[in-house]
Amino acid sequence: MTANGQDRLVLVCDSDPRSVRGLRIVLRDAGLDVCVTQTADDALTRAALRLPDAAIIEMDLNDAGGAEVCRQLRQWSSMPIVMLSHATDEDRVIEALQAGANDYIGKPFRPRELVARLAAHMRRTTVDDNEPVLVLPAGIRIDLAARRVHRNDNEIHLTPIEHKLLSTLLHARGRLLTHDELLREIWGVAHAEDRQTLRAHVANLRRKLSSPKAGGVIRTYPGVGYLFDNRTSESTPEQPPEAARVEPFRVARAA
Repeated sequence: MTANGQDRLVLVCDSDPRSVRGLRIVLRDAGLDVCVTQTADDALTRAALRLPDAAIIEMDLNDAGGAEVCRQLRQWSSMPIVMLSHATDEDRVIEALQAGANDYIGKPFRPRELVARLAAHMRRTTVDDNEPVLVLPAGIRIDLAARRVHRNDNEIHLTPIEHKLLSTLLHARGRLLTHDELLREIWGVAHAEDRQTLRAHVANLRRKLSSPKAGGVIRTYPGVGYLFDNRTSESTPEQPPEAARVEPFRVARAA
């Protein structure tokens, strides 16, 4: 189950009724909730209404290519995405991976293998329910397990990608993460050169977490990467630190 008590949800998008029936049975037998869609538009709409924990998408849909659905989901989500197709030639696999897919499985699929692969990808993106609540300057509280960030009593709304970026930076707090490390961790190897996308998401996250009193907590090292700390200065060092030393965050105690 997820941190909020809901069963894990897998979004399925496949135009083939026989494939949909098989996926529904296999995934439910594995203890997963299933949201079935048959068109690209429906899949994107459902994903926006409730963020799935993973998605399984057929490469050839009636209204669009599955790779395009994957590409659009990747613009705002880091959920595991598995592509399915009867075609297993190299060009198709590369197309799916370049669109942001985590895996590619040929049809007819082996049920146990599909579930095992999906579970492995989901484990890599699972947040530990025992994560502490971290308190930053200016009343910012970060609850990674619940995927919630507050400034005083007001919730700061982050996109799924911003949550993943924040979590990655926090787990490495005090250590400089390179652009390549962040891109591989959050978007996968297919996006390892997409630094413009990374800069845009970091800028949005920095804007949401900054305040006049606390300043910025994400430090930029031009041409190198980013470091998360709780010092109040927005200044950017000219050179990255050899060994960054950061005052520890305060961990909120349970009431």
